[in-house]
Amino acid sequence: MTEKSMTEKSMTEKTRRRPRLSVVQDSSGAPRVMVVGAGWRFTSGISYYTCRLTNAIAEVAPTSTLLMRQLVPTALYPGRKRVGEQVNDLEYGPSVHVFDGLDWFWGPSMRKARRYMDEQRPQVMILQWWTGAVLHSYLRLARLAKRSGCKVIIEWHEVQDTGEARIPGVTRYVTKAMKALLNMVDGHVVHSEYDLNLLRRTYFLPDELVTIAAHGPYDHHRQADAAPASATIGSVLSAVQPPVEIEDPKDFVLLYFGVVRPYKGVEDLVAAFDLLPAEVRDRTRLMLVGETWEGWTAPREAVAASPNRDRIEVVDRYVTDSEVSAYFATADAVVLPYRRSSSSGPLHIAMSSGLPVVVSRVGGLVEAAGGYEGTFFVDPEDPAGLAAVLAELPATRGHRYTDPHSWDNTVVAYGELLRRIGAATWAPAVEVGSSHPVHNHSTARHYAS
Repeated sequence: MTEKSMTEKSMTEKTRRRPRLSVVQDSSGAPRVMVVGAGWRFTSGISYYTCRLTNAIAEVAPTSTLLMRQLVPTALYPGRKRVGEQVNDLEYGPSVHVFDGLDWFWGPSMRKARRYMDEQRPQVMILQWWTGAVLHSYLRLARLAKRSGCKVIIEWHEVQDTGEARIPGVTRYVTKAMKALLNMVDGHVVHSEYDLNLLRRTYFLPDELVTIAAHGPYDHHRQADAAPASATIGSVLSAVQPPVEIEDPKDFVLLYFGVVRPYKGVEDLVAAFDLLPAEVRDRTRLMLVGETWEGWTAPREAVAASPNRDRIEVVDRYVTDSEVSAYFATADAVVLPYRRSSSSGPLHIAMSSGLPVVVSRVGGLVEAAGGYEGTFFVDPEDPAGLAAVLAELPATRGHRYTDPHSWDNTVVAYGELLRRIGAATWAPAVEVGSSHPVHNHSTARHYAS
């Protein structure tokens, strides 16, 4: 399927009741907002975040999005085999104007992006920061925005990608060019105090220009294709391609989900699984679902060497949204044994699913999961300590917990930041309404370049 045909697919909208902010109908009140972030061609966690944030802001203000399409040459991307494949069901809401998108080499796409900005006339531009690959484009877009009097905000997902930081010269380039970008930035959004302190080791971020907004929930997986309560593991996972077989549906299922990288600690989880008491391990299955990046084979080598490898399932690819829903619907608990992390999309899927979640006490995850009653914190790189917690998890089977996170909180935080930087903003009044995580297929207006 081509990129153009993907963006022209029509979508249907699913909603559920929850408190939300009052919708601003008059564009003369709330500012026109343009969110700039990751598109679907190189689908990643930031692609989903960009979409969810955009849809949330679209409930209170006229909103458009400008997507980074060809991030880097395909051959350089860790997930190069799936570039251009559609794995997402989530889409932009019907009121959102979508430009898809801007390429790293610019060419005609930059001219079209500039024309798109002239048409949309944003008063606030929100740049999603997650990779140095977009920095040169962000510098250009910010300059264009500032010429028209537009306020520019950066939402920081991390200081710099760890894989990029290992490439000679990249850290020096990013640090120098980022300081040029910061000269044009009016405000900053971070997800935790930890992230803010980390950023301030490298960049100057004044208190009055910063707001902390916790990562919103990833409840779109639960809504899209949640399995019925009566479904068995086998019946749900038989729909996964290729099908995954669970020998005994009574087994307690531990799920690791997410891209496999050196800092994710997946090999620590395999070691912890081997340390479980036999009476627990023999009634437990471990599922490792995620695409391998950076050639990190330590987890697969640990599985191959494990005496319990017949109780471990490995799915080494980037799975579709419907498959994500199936895996989380059949999991009894989620385990994220990271060695470092600022934030985690899989953590938010787990919390939105109401599952018990074991997560390392590292970085911004302490704040992200601290208010969730189903959290079990463990120390990083400690298989024995992790095993002790895993052994207790079967007692939680069937328990579900409430996710304390809300996109309304994010929108309120943005509104307050806009007020502080002297921009038009939206009313913070809350009323009961419906939220709009949108699934294929929608009537969002797309501007393919």
